[in-house]
Amino acid sequence: MKIIKTILKVLLGIIVLLVAAFFILKAIYSKDLPQGVKGPEAEQLAQKMLTAINHVAFDTIPYVKWSFRGEHHYVFDKTNNTSRISWGENEVHLKMDEVNGRAFENGSEVKDSDTADKLVKTAWGYWCNDSFWFNAPSKVFDNGTERSVVTNEDGSKSLMVTYISGGVTPGDSYLWHLDDDGLPNCYQMWTKIIPIGGVSASWENWVELPNGAKISSFHNIGGKMPLDIGDIKGGFTWNELGFDSNPIQL
Repeated sequence: MKIIKTILKVLLGIIVLLVAAFFILKAIYSKDLPQGVKGPEAEQLAQKMLTAINHVAFDTIPYVKWSFRGEHHYVFDKTNNTSRISWGENEVHLKMDEVNGRAFENGSEVKDSDTADKLVKTAWGYWCNDSFWFNAPSKVFDNGTERSVVTNEDGSKSLMVTYISGGVTPGDSYLWHLDDDGLPNCYQMWTKIIPIGGVSASWENWVELPNGAKISSFHNIGGKMPLDIGDIKGGFTWNELGFDSNPIQL
């Protein structure tokens, strides 16, 4: 009994130290959300970023695919707003507008409705996160967004985008830092999932789809957490993505 009490005291002490360390780190590194100014300048800066990534070209390409950290794999039919999302032995063919579809395990369709529904919801959660990392700059004018301009200490201007609604974490804000041409090089995040405000994530290693749309294939969160966007392809036919026919079966 004494040994158990001793172990519990040690564990409690460790927990207290970890909690204290968290609040110390948060006090040191967390930054307050800066206040931006809405208006024409913010809209122009957002348009400049869209021009830099050739968003018009991205809008015109009907089919894209990519992977997130080599773990989640996506095929997206933009024309019909449907996708195939796969991870491990799971695969979901998803109607994006309705957030429903077909679920598969080990190549066989899941017939149990509760299990299928859980897989569909899991796939939707992955999509909301991973598609943002795939091409967040293209989402600055999505429904439910607000844009403002933040003036930095050196006098440069950055674009604040706040997601008032939509996705799975409404209320998140991202401060985009752009080069002279408007191409993003990083953003700072104020999100529910990250308790320390203002953490930076790089946007680098830009690649071009066949029609010139630009996608960042590498991010580094806080300079310590690399995040790869791999197997990036886009095309006007399924053959250009390596498929003989439409791989999304709904």
